[in-house]
Order: sequence, then C-alpha cells, then structure tokens
Amino acid sequence: MADTLQKIKCPACGREMEKVFIPSEGINLDICTQGCGGIFFDNRELDKFDEKDEDISKILEQIDGKDFIKVSEDSVRICPNCGQKMVKNYSSIHNDIEIDECYSCGGKFLDREELVKIRAEYDTEEERSEDVLRAVYKTVGQELAEQDRQYAKIKSDRSLLRSLIRKIMVK
Repeated sequence: MADTLQKIKCPACGREMEKVFIPSEGINLDICTQGCGGIFFDNRELDKFDEKDEDISKILEQIDGKDFIKVSEDSVRICPNCGQKMVKNYSSIHNDIEIDECYSCGGKFLDREELVKIRAEYDTEEERSEDVLRAVYKTVGQELAEQDRQYAKIKSDRSLLRSLIRKIMVK
C-alpha cells in the first residue's frame, strides 16, 4: 500500500503514530514516538533499512534516549493500514527476531529495538541470501534422504510381496 499522510494508530499500543519523512528514500515512516517506540513499514519499506550500510539516522533521532511504554509482544495486532490481523513471522531463518506482518497489504510492524537487531544479524544482503540457501539445501537434502529411505522400504516390501505371490502360485 502506498504511504499517505493520514495518521495511523500503533498496532501494539494504540497511540497515534508520527509520520517521519526519510529524505534519502523519499518516504514517510510511521513511528510510535509517544507510546511504545514501534515502527510500521508499508510494503517493501523495511528492505530500505534492514542492512547495516543503510541510513537509519532519522529513525534513531525519533527513538534514541526516550522512555517508551512496555507492550506485550504476544498480543494480536491489527494492521493499521488495512485492518487485517497481522501474523507473527521471523525476520530470518535464525528464528531469533519475531516481527508482525500483514499478508493483506504487506505492511510490517517492528517493536522497539527490533530494527537494530535485524540489522545486526547480517553484514550484507549477500550473507543473508547465502544463509537462506544453506538452509534450503539442508532441508532439501533431508527430504531427499527421506525419499531414499521410503524408496528402499518400497523395494523391500515389493520383493517380499513377489516372494509371497510365488509361494501362492506354487500351491
């Protein structure tokens, strides 16, 4: 969903989020500066800030050194853009950082400090991609090994069945 100047409510604490213009990207981010310190990213916006070399100084200006209210990260969250229930997903295959994602509009909500943690996971997008490929290859390898075990069992069962059929035919 394209960003608008319309104010939205924070999906974590319900407070009105502040629109913060990020000049380097030409976009407005929604930051909960008066509540929990969470950040809402419209579809594909997080990709512009999730790596170490990307500038997040304007974001940090809004949240660094401030006291924020604590919120339950387990509560159900509703997307402030489209009103759909957000889903909890991990930001990477490490399953360390859980973020809220809207499958309807593609928006993502990060609780306070999650952006910094995501940026610390990998130095580059290439490292992130390599990690994903390793995990995929590992999973595919395990699935292929399981298929080989099942095929060997089928061959064994087929051999036993043929033996039984021969015995029945001889009688």
